[in-house]
Amino acid sequence: MYNKEVGVRRGGTRLTTARYAIGIDYGTESGRALLVNVETGEELASHVTPYPHGVIDEVLPGAGVKLGSEWALQHPNDYIEVLIRSVPEVVRQAGIDPAAVIGIGIDFTAYTVLPVDKEGVPLCFDPRFQALPHSWVKLWKHHAAQDYANRINRHAEESGQSFLQRYGGKISSEWMLPKIWQVLEEAPDVFEHADRFVEASDWIPFMLTGNWTRNSCAAGYKALWHEQTGYPDRSFLRALDPRLEPLAETKLRGAVASLGSRAGTLSAPMADRLGLRPGLAVAVGVVDAHAGVVGTGVVSPGKLVLAMGTSTCHLLLTEEEKLVPGICGVVKDGIVPGLYGYEAGQAAVGDSFAWFVEQSVPAYVHREAEVAGVSVHEWLERRAAAYEPGQTGLLALDWWNGNRSVLADADLSGLIVGITLQTKPEELYRALLEATAFGTRRIIEEFERGGVEVHELYACGGLPQRNRLLMQIYADVTGREIRIAASTQPTALGSAIFGAVAAGSAAGGYDTVAEAASRMTRRQEMAFRPIAANVDRYERMYREYVQLHDYFGRGASQVMKTLRSFR
Repeated sequence: MYNKEVGVRRGGTRLTTARYAIGIDYGTESGRALLVNVETGEELASHVTPYPHGVIDEVLPGAGVKLGSEWALQHPNDYIEVLIRSVPEVVRQAGIDPAAVIGIGIDFTAYTVLPVDKEGVPLCFDPRFQALPHSWVKLWKHHAAQDYANRINRHAEESGQSFLQRYGGKISSEWMLPKIWQVLEEAPDVFEHADRFVEASDWIPFMLTGNWTRNSCAAGYKALWHEQTGYPDRSFLRALDPRLEPLAETKLRGAVASLGSRAGTLSAPMADRLGLRPGLAVAVGVVDAHAGVVGTGVVSPGKLVLAMGTSTCHLLLTEEEKLVPGICGVVKDGIVPGLYGYEAGQAAVGDSFAWFVEQSVPAYVHREAEVAGVSVHEWLERRAAAYEPGQTGLLALDWWNGNRSVLADADLSGLIVGITLQTKPEELYRALLEATAFGTRRIIEEFERGGVEVHELYACGGLPQRNRLLMQIYADVTGREIRIAASTQPTALGSAIFGAVAAGSAAGGYDTVAEAASRMTRRQEMAFRPIAANVDRYERMYREYVQLHDYFGRGASQVMKTLRSFR
């Protein structure tokens, strides 16, 4: 039987029945759908669909073509699988009338880019291009384009391009232009046949609605777009490569819409596949971490949100624009309309912990964890929690996937100092946790040096909910209280909020992001407060971290880059 939950909005004649929004969160390994009551914020059902092809970083599916170092691709069909599996499932689980769903929002890892033909079909589906890696989706952590990013940075600095300062002085291989330039130079036939290069968070709304709309979040933070000047000018692109000169007007064409806008309405064919009514609102896409800010309930300045998962994004709202060195970007209306949104980040957080568990933990740890009935992560966390700060004698740099902020250098790599024959797995695990906390403190200090105030810290994502030791270390290292998002799925919730705004009040949703967030998020109840004795010990360790950070990261030593070149 359908859930006929009743609610009435003050000052209006609706609602006679409950209304719902669906947020679809596309991560690195899987996608999740979340069904939310628009009036109360209750999260009624969620469903995860793992990507059948996962992250493609060794061999192309079916073609047997081996990929080079630092490649990271995905299969576009995996994204469609999330829609057709997870969306009907959350409606079924909740037992609601599908007609009561008023909006859909989409968030995505970024910049995840794919070349498509004139019908919007990915080129990797074309038999002519299936064996060419450059025809596939390039995931955000595809770092094989770093050389192109370095060349863009050099030319932008030499030619005095003002856009570079909005991104802390550097862009990385994760962004749009380096990836497209790599396609042009290494697979010109793919470049030529691509009618557009699109962000995945724009491709999914296109598949749902049939309309092309680029979202201002991904365009602003990852594609060098600005609301006043657009993309980098033709003369700059021509200097990189004459074939890039018309890029903005050709392969990047399309209107750029602000967050909360409507990309279109759900088409009849897709409505039939998803089990929803045609015509409901589909919001323009948004970067996953940025959706998490809204899903955490943060819509005002001075509150830094740590969106923690495989990587971490550090997101902050202000009322004015300031150019901060080493920060990934500042975009007006980039997170919440009416405010400037800042982004910084660490390229490997949960990824580095997973790497250690999967590749470096001895067999006896796996056996003991199994006997104890806990995961290896939990076993290591319990053992690591017994140590005082500094007691392991270890110090690490958190660059297992390069450095995003504040050095913006994907050619850097991880480091652990202090290992001896007595070093235990749990000690190494703790050193990795501490390294990510030190990296976050370094980012906070860069914000404040740039004149951007940080008054409060919030954390969202899977890690803050699962790893209490990690969050206590963060509180101790930063010397600040950290509030944990009430929702365990804040990015999907944020997308649902944008879906409700795209629907608008006339359809039972909301007209502003701030109003929607105030009604659809809950107050944070869990918090971690710094322990004074630990703060003092970590202060000494952090000073040593900064020395390592600057020595290996600012050019005193080239050993990391030399080793990478050998690889």
